[in-house]
Amino acid sequence: MAVPTIIVVPCYNEALRLDPLPFREFAIEHPDFRFLFVNDGSTDGTRQLLDALHCAAPDRFLVRHLGQNSGKAEAVRQGLLRAFAEGPAYVGYWDADLATPLEAMSAFCSILDTRMDIDMVVGARVRLLGRSIVRPPLRHYLGRVFATAASLALGVGMYDTQCGAKLFRASAEFRSLFQTPFRTRWIFDVEILARLIAARRETNGPPIEETVYEIPLPQWHDVAGSKVRPLDLPKALFELAAIRWSYRRRASALHVPTHSMEEVS
Repeated sequence: MAVPTIIVVPCYNEALRLDPLPFREFAIEHPDFRFLFVNDGSTDGTRQLLDALHCAAPDRFLVRHLGQNSGKAEAVRQGLLRAFAEGPAYVGYWDADLATPLEAMSAFCSILDTRMDIDMVVGARVRLLGRSIVRPPLRHYLGRVFATAASLALGVGMYDTQCGAKLFRASAEFRSLFQTPFRTRWIFDVEILARLIAARRETNGPPIEETVYEIPLPQWHDVAGSKVRPLDLPKALFELAAIRWSYRRRASALHVPTHSMEEVS
């Protein structure tokens, strides 16, 4: 029987931050979910922690160990390819620190269940009344700078490209987006969207404004120990420029107008 939803959880030296209990409790209450943990060459006790989870419930917790640290982008890509191979209805990825609570997954799935025109659901960390979005002020404002730059580069009015909570339909189209390694190490989330935009233009498919759904998260708490630092912003902006250049060159090679990319030049 096909597994309805598989969530990839990339892990690098997460032995002190990854709490197995919420995953176990969620798995018990939601039998339609499986988790695929990708150990990205960790050097602490992450391997042993994940192996223990798998041994406790091998049908619910899958584990893939990468031989060396390749970065979050490659860990997610490898995990998603394995997830697609399992034949689920939906696949996605989630941060191991659970800054976004696991309970939010049900809302993500509900969108795909009820909106057949939507292919991708992404979390958006919007600070609204009645929601608990906790981020250090500096990281919040630097994040807004990058999000604005990413939105302009893609030509799409997207609020939050970098939230580590995303869910896709397990279609051949989305599987094709992960067949080759990402060009960028830091901002692969943006590159996924750039690849989707390019693929839709090649096939005259619907624009992503009509098929990607941003859902404001009810809760997101920044967890101490994040591997992303404010000084990484220049690297991210450099990679964003590389994505924009590569994307425009591909469109030019295909003799396809760049549309929204040109509009923001």
